[in-house]
Amino acid sequence: MAAVCCDGCGGPAGRTALVGLALPERMPILDELGTLPDADVVRLAQQGRELAFRELVRRYERPVFSLVYRMVRDRETAEDLAQDSFIKVLNHIDRYSPEFKFSSWLFKIANNVAIDHLRRRRVETISMDGSPHAATASEVEATSLELQSEQESALDEIEAKELGSAIERAIASLRPEYRACIMLRHVEGRSYEEIATTLDLPLGTVKTYIHRARHELRRALEPTRE
Repeated sequence: MAAVCCDGCGGPAGRTALVGLALPERMPILDELGTLPDADVVRLAQQGRELAFRELVRRYERPVFSLVYRMVRDRETAEDLAQDSFIKVLNHIDRYSPEFKFSSWLFKIANNVAIDHLRRRRVETISMDGSPHAATASEVEATSLELQSEQESALDEIEAKELGSAIERAIASLRPEYRACIMLRHVEGRSYEEIATTLDLPLGTVKTYIHRARHELRRALEPTRE
């Protein structure tokens, strides 16, 4: 992912300037920042220290990208939305309260950015063989939904693919909030508690969303059982 700048553009790491952030005379080097806990780095970022914000990006750019990618299933879109998320964090870093875990606050912003995108645009149908935009084997594996056994007849394979297409359409039709939870639960294998932390939602809400998502999926797939 390109380095994040204040005006929303990406630039080569080390040359990107965060517009409007005045750099103090004594700036901790990146190695020093890397040893500090999130709370201390965030506090430095709130003081306008560019390197501190870059350190936060370094720590969380991959987790944020992964979270967004799970939802939109398009690498280029996920990169753009991840960068948008960090821009929002930069613009609102002064609003962060240390009483909350920084990662939860950040993931909540990223989740909202992804959900807003999904609400504006119809999500592509999920590929049972993994997202067509997956760039690595791990991304293909992470975005695939296992449906069929290794040994099956040609007829079984056709039936499985037909069922797979029905599942794809059913998942794509879910509300963004439900889809986020069901993907984290059944594709990434997250626990309810982990999903609640990642999306910054009450545990009860996560369970409700997943229950409703499963109900909608069963109802949508009912004709395939006949």
